[in-house]
Amino acid sequence: MSKKILITSALPYANGPLHFGHIAGAYLPGDCYARYERLKGNHVLYICGSDEYGIAITLSAEVAGRSPKEHVDLFHEMNKALFHQLNFSFDHFSRTTWAGHVKTTQQYFLDLLHNGHIEEKVTEQLFSEKDGKFLADRYVIGTCPKCGFTEARGDECQRCGASYEATDLLNPRSKMSQAPLIRKPTKHWFLRFDHFKEKLAEWIGKKEWKANVVNFAKAYIDDLKPRAITRDMEWGVPLPLPGTEGKVLYVWFDAPIGYISATQEWAELQKKPDAWKDYWLDPQTTLVNFIGKDNIPFHAVFFPAMTMGQNQPYKLVDQLPANEFYNLEGRQFSKSDSWYIDLESFFKQFTADQIRYAIASNAPENQDSDFSWKDFQMRCNSELLGKYGNLVNRTLVFLQAQCEGKVPALAHPHPVDIDFLKKVKDLVHEADLAYGNFQLRRASQIIMELAQAGNVYFDAKKPWVAARSALTHHDMQVTIACCLECIKCMALISSPIIPDAADRIWKMLGYTSTLHEQKWDLVVNSQLPEGHKLAPPQVLFNKVEDAVIQQEIDKLQKMAAKPASKAPKSAEALKEQIGIDDFRKVDLRIAKILHVERVPKSKKLLKLTVDIGFEQRTIVSGIGEKIEDISTLVGRNIAVVANLKPTTLMGIESQGMILSAEVSNGFELPSFTEALPGTPVI
Repeated sequence: MSKKILITSALPYANGPLHFGHIAGAYLPGDCYARYERLKGNHVLYICGSDEYGIAITLSAEVAGRSPKEHVDLFHEMNKALFHQLNFSFDHFSRTTWAGHVKTTQQYFLDLLHNGHIEEKVTEQLFSEKDGKFLADRYVIGTCPKCGFTEARGDECQRCGASYEATDLLNPRSKMSQAPLIRKPTKHWFLRFDHFKEKLAEWIGKKEWKANVVNFAKAYIDDLKPRAITRDMEWGVPLPLPGTEGKVLYVWFDAPIGYISATQEWAELQKKPDAWKDYWLDPQTTLVNFIGKDNIPFHAVFFPAMTMGQNQPYKLVDQLPANEFYNLEGRQFSKSDSWYIDLESFFKQFTADQIRYAIASNAPENQDSDFSWKDFQMRCNSELLGKYGNLVNRTLVFLQAQCEGKVPALAHPHPVDIDFLKKVKDLVHEADLAYGNFQLRRASQIIMELAQAGNVYFDAKKPWVAARSALTHHDMQVTIACCLECIKCMALISSPIIPDAADRIWKMLGYTSTLHEQKWDLVVNSQLPEGHKLAPPQVLFNKVEDAVIQQEIDKLQKMAAKPASKAPKSAEALKEQIGIDDFRKVDLRIAKILHVERVPKSKKLLKLTVDIGFEQRTIVSGIGEKIEDISTLVGRNIAVVANLKPTTLMGIESQGMILSAEVSNGFELPSFTEALPGTPVI
């Protein structure tokens, strides 16, 4: 019996172009899963769209000399075009600036308010008199209240790792205009997430999701507090209360509601305005949210709590496949650091299937993974061309020459043929399980295992030898018929990942329909009819030459080197002079790093256990954001301030401070090779 499956991919923020790092997290896995479930005969609705509100957009638009609407229009169309180039199969790609989104979002707010889950509070926030606006913490800099660093960010100090409210900064100023900021009282509305602790804990406890997703969600639930859901600005969904002009709903509140409003827009475009209810209001629907790991709290905690607190019987998420980060040659994709792939240039030389396969075969499902040009070349040449394309080409070329371009009889197969066909069916079954369990990397491996099995079988049976004699001509026909069955199944299981190549194979097998219109089980269990005429073979993939790859590597290195040619950043001003007696008060000691772990809910903080000779201590440091492999720190002898008063950061008592220098690509720690832990640094 077919099922209803509602699939969403995280709404991309319309504040810049997407890159392959984004595609690997929430989008390619979602598209492959949607294509797979359609082949399984289920009723699939795949929804996505642009997330278009928030202060980040207003500020970026201001810098670019555009209105917020012009800004989001630009990136909505740009990202929509990229999805089209990548052959994505959204049933609808919407945007949160469409008129219907306002009504649905405001309904959420009013229900939560009337149900007692929202409260008003007057708080002091940082206000720029020069710009006439309140500023969010990410657009505020100032002096750290803990260590005195004068360029500290609005929520966390990148020097000492201290976490604080933006209003705690000394001498706060606008990151954009450098204008000084003042504290100014403002009224805001807070969602009482603490009301949902028990209900969320019970709900999440029944989920059989990835351990990292469940554990991350449970940690958030344990620490739930009221959270502001309104902002002082004009760009956003207006607050639906009298006398609240100039206040909008926070972008994190309205964005996930965009899944529902996008489905409502889809229904309107279908001229069936209530069709969205068949998915969102039916408890039998399976709802699958594809996200990156940075979106876990919003989809596993905040949005479910919001939905629990309003009055409509909307579906809660059933499956939450959250992927890790996908990097480029060992570093995060970054336009600002010129560490990215120019997509316009990419698609002039390579195909959507090539990048879809390269990402899928190294999908960041359980840990961060990496795109490298050499690996991309290997995937294209050794696997897509050398295994997958080779099996199709050699079989179909041989068939045209020896079988008059028609499907030969698969009669009286030998045990070796029967075993091969069984192996084909077994691998198809494994691929079925892999797709159903969101294991895209495993599905990619199975595709190549099937191609390799076909090539090994072809070589072992030597049909070119059997074709020479009338006595063995029948065996040749059986071999080719078996290879055709393998190719048919290979096209099927590869269709979710490389749909263009799979459909071209389907057409070469003589079908006039498209493969994505077929049903999985029917394709597997039906045999190509004897005498069926096949189309002439085509080349599926071309070789990626060394020179092309080297050109791309050189281009990347050249782009990344550009910032180095800019004028060096001016040195930070010296602090006021101190006497030698003041300096002697600082007790610097050699410490050996024994253990390092990341602090939950913080991108920057690391918790280090260090040996300072006479005891072990815990030190919390804010150097973690740009250190990819924190295990490389273990065993190093570093310098620490050993007599700093303990302070609590993110609930952890920090008993010292490590010495480090911020550099362009991260942090550099001075290290010592001979000095033992506890040795004074003089």
